[in-house]
Amino acid sequence: MIKKILKNDAFQSLFASLICIVLGIAIGYIVLLFINPEGAGEAILEVLKNFMHYSKTNLQIKNFGNTLVKTAPLLMCSLSILFAYKVGLFNIGAAGQYCVGICVSLYCALALGMGWVPCMIFAAIAGALYGAIVGLLKSYCNVNEVISGIMLNWIALYSTNMILMNVKDSTSPYTYHLNIDSQNAILPTLGLHNLFEGNERVTIAIPLSILFAILVSVVLDKTKFGYELKATGFNKNAAKYCGMAEKRNIIVSLMISGAIAALGACFLYLTDYEQWSCTSAAVPATGFNGIAAAFLGGLNPIGAIFSSYFIQHITVGGSYVDKTMYCAQISDLISAIIIYLCGFVFFIKYAMNQLIDKSEEKKALKAKAIAEANTQEGGDK
Repeated sequence: MIKKILKNDAFQSLFASLICIVLGIAIGYIVLLFINPEGAGEAILEVLKNFMHYSKTNLQIKNFGNTLVKTAPLLMCSLSILFAYKVGLFNIGAAGQYCVGICVSLYCALALGMGWVPCMIFAAIAGALYGAIVGLLKSYCNVNEVISGIMLNWIALYSTNMILMNVKDSTSPYTYHLNIDSQNAILPTLGLHNLFEGNERVTIAIPLSILFAILVSVVLDKTKFGYELKATGFNKNAAKYCGMAEKRNIIVSLMISGAIAALGACFLYLTDYEQWSCTSAAVPATGFNGIAAAFLGGLNPIGAIFSSYFIQHITVGGSYVDKTMYCAQISDLISAIIIYLCGFVFFIKYAMNQLIDKSEEKKALKAKAIAEANTQEGGDK
C-alpha cells in the first residue's frame, strides 16, 4: 500500500513541490541571516504571512482578494506554458503573448470604447496569432521556439509601449484608468467583491481562470485532440507515421497557448487593478513566473492552481519585509530562490523513482537468494 502511494504521480509531484518550497524558504532565511541576522526570522515570516500582516480581519480579507486578483493572470500563464509543454514545446514566448493581450485589450477598451467581452475576444485572437508565428517558424523553418519566442517577447513589449502611447495619461507614463474612461470594459464582479470586504478588483477573472484550468485538463487528458497533441510531443515522426498532422498540431498548440496567455493579461488589466506604463523596459514577470508555476504544479492544470497561488502569495508577501533592515529587492530575492528551486520538481521525482526501483530490486534479489537457498537445502536433504 505504501509503495503504491509512493509511486503515485500525484503524490510524487506534491511531495517534490513541498521539498522545493521548504528548501527555498530555508535558503532565503540563510541569505537574510548573512545580510542582517536580527530581523531574519521576522522577515521570512512576513513573506509567508502576506495578507495576515494586517491585524484587522477586514483588511486581511481585502488584501487576500488582491492576492487572488494577481493569481488569476499567473495561473493563465502557467496553463499556457504547460499546454505547450505537453506537446513537447517550451513556450517561453508566453510573456510576449501576455504583452499582446495587454496591448489589444487596453487599446480596444480605451481607444475604441469596447466592452469587456469584445476586448477579451480580440485579445485572445491577437495572442493566438502571435503564438502562431512561433508555430509557423518551428514547423516550416525548424526555428527553435525558445529563440523565436524570446525575440518576439521584446517586439511585443516595445510595440505595446508604442501603441498604448495613444491612450496614455498626459501627466504620467501610465494608461488611462478604466473606471474613469471606460467602465464598460471592466470585468463584472457578479457579487464576488462582497466576499472580500467590497474589493471591486475581485471579478469573475478568478473563477474563470480556475474553469480554464479544468478545461485544459479535460482537453489534454479526455479528448482525441489532446491525445494527438501529446502524441506529437512525444514523437512527432511517429505521430506523422500514424497519420497525424504534426505541423498543424504544433501551430495549433502554440495558438491555444498564446490565446490563454493573452486572456491572462485581460484578467488583470480589465479589472483596473493596474495601468500599463508606456515606458516599460522589461517584459512583465508574470509570463516568466508562469514557467515556475507550471513546473511547481507538476505540469498538471489542477496542480497549477495551487502552485500559482503560492508563488503569488510569497511574491506579494515579500513587499511587507522591513525595508529599514533590508533593501527593497530582498523580497524579490527570496521569491526568486523559491521559484528557482521549482525547476527541481522533476529531478526530485526522478530521484524518488530511482530509490524505489533500487529498493524493489534489492528485495527481489534477497527473495531470490532465499528461494535458491531453500531449494539447495531441500536438495541436500
